[in-house]
Amino acid sequence: MSHLFPKRLTAALLVMLIGVSLAARAQQAPPRQGDADDVQTFKVDVNVVNVYFNVKDKHGLLVPNLVKDSFLIFEDGKPQSIKYFSAESNQPLTLGILIDSSVSQERVLPMEKEVGAAFLREVLREKDLAFVIGFDVNVDLLQDFTNDARDLRAGMNRARINGGGGGGGIPGLGGGPIPNNNPKGTLLYDAIYLASYEKLAREVGRKAMIILTDGEDQGSRMKVRDAVEAAQKADVMVYVLLIADRGFYGGWGYGGDREMKKLCQDTGGRMIEVGNKHDKLKQAFDEVANELRSQYSIGYTPTNNQRDGSYRKVEVKAKGEYRIQARAGYYAPSSRDRAGGQP
Repeated sequence: MSHLFPKRLTAALLVMLIGVSLAARAQQAPPRQGDADDVQTFKVDVNVVNVYFNVKDKHGLLVPNLVKDSFLIFEDGKPQSIKYFSAESNQPLTLGILIDSSVSQERVLPMEKEVGAAFLREVLREKDLAFVIGFDVNVDLLQDFTNDARDLRAGMNRARINGGGGGGGIPGLGGGPIPNNNPKGTLLYDAIYLASYEKLAREVGRKAMIILTDGEDQGSRMKVRDAVEAAQKADVMVYVLLIADRGFYGGWGYGGDREMKKLCQDTGGRMIEVGNKHDKLKQAFDEVANELRSQYSIGYTPTNNQRDGSYRKVEVKAKGEYRIQARAGYYAPSSRDRAGGQP
């Protein structure tokens, strides 16, 4: 377990941890490094922006085997010169799995564990790493970075429904809390923030976060904009598998899908609606696996070389009738940044 990310983080401790996290991070073990000439190892002080992206045709199918001259890239509307290009699918992947274990997920959590563990077993390769976080009224690190699929499965199996009060049973029937009287039951935005800053920010190369949730946040200290910004600064693609047990909500309904869609679009990932169907969840994981293994990579040195910490919009265009799935932008380094991060 990481000493910077306690096994259990309650909302009351979150602000304190955030306040000391940057100073404490210097004590961490060095992050995994690739080969010195790999495009994924460029750091802030080299001032190279690296963009991973997928290309799809009008039917939504992935398009492989395109070449460097097939693409143009723009920053804040200004064309940039492509310095590095790769269409390889075997670059190391760092992956975070975030599991919603709040009361609303009680009926679907076993399915998430089963299908999620199978996905990790199939997708991880020798140089890949993954971790597992559970979130409800707490944010728990269930399994730290590892390549061992059995350890990751065990981590996922440690996720337990926790509503922060009351026993088990069917919500709303006297056995547990219901959505409108459980005001601090789902620290979704806090979990995204911490996974980004504490686990992924110092890693290099291809990074992705897969969140299994209905998208509802209740009680986070962080706002959705904080979660989005943290993921962008960590340069992590976010996929949300929107898993909603509609029987739990009944007539209340839920509305977390809009925020989750924006989070995914801004980071180059995608939101996939699953509902509570096993086959749809399996299909969603398969789609994510295919996208993660079918990415292009462009690296460029920005014509705007100011180290001002500002947000820069990035747009990748393909020469042809293709659709690009890429992050919407990045935060430029600032003069206060230490070497070791990545734009």
